[in-house]
Amino acid sequence: MSGHSKWHNIQARKGKSDAQRGKIFTKIGREIAVVVKQGGSDPQSNPKLRDVISKAKQNNMPNDSIERSIKKAAGELSGVNYESCTYEGYGTGGSAVIVECLTDNKNRTAGDVRHAFDKFGGSLGATGCVSYIFQRKGIVEIEKTESVDSDELMMTALDCGAVDIVEYDDSFEVITEANAHNNVSEQLSKSGYNVLNAQTTLVPDNSVTLDDDKIVKFNRMIETLEDLDDVQEVYHNVNLPDEE
Repeated sequence: MSGHSKWHNIQARKGKSDAQRGKIFTKIGREIAVVVKQGGSDPQSNPKLRDVISKAKQNNMPNDSIERSIKKAAGELSGVNYESCTYEGYGTGGSAVIVECLTDNKNRTAGDVRHAFDKFGGSLGATGCVSYIFQRKGIVEIEKTESVDSDELMMTALDCGAVDIVEYDDSFEVITEANAHNNVSEQLSKSGYNVLNAQTTLVPDNSVTLDDDKIVKFNRMIETLEDLDDVQEVYHNVNLPDEE
């Protein structure tokens, strides 16, 4: 078993925050629009669409909303064209931050993201300034029940192509290479495990710890970024208090 997972805590906090603000469905709808245009409207042949549908269901997005978003992207309904863009920068204490966005107006998005960094003592950087310390990994979340033996799951997951596994109070997190999570998820499901979620994320190679004053300012910056309509994901390398 590996150590504490930053991804697990950040995603749990972020998901709750988005749900409270009532924006998660809009964000997922944008993701669906982009991946359908990239790879088609059939989730069987479009693994990225499968990932987003899995995320949508995990966040209790209604099936009719999912279908409507897919139809819009496929041209069956009128919709907005979104472009993906990524911003990299620094938070307080030299922390590394990556912001992934989907937008119909890059100038607006760039201005909003820059303002959030500047307001809380951070700064935007050039492309590549912090991304080199992050690796894209696949995450497959497995339901933890009394019938699931952790050692057996570990062996099964490794045989399926996983690289690590983390145990939590209510679930297991199986870590894979970036493009292997769908295959690992399918194999674990066939082996009888209940797969709760499967997607990719960015995991930092190293992390930083901020003092109390800086962590407050950093959290406000992250919350401000996540609250922007155009922002889909925010990744960083800060050890948050509830992660230690």
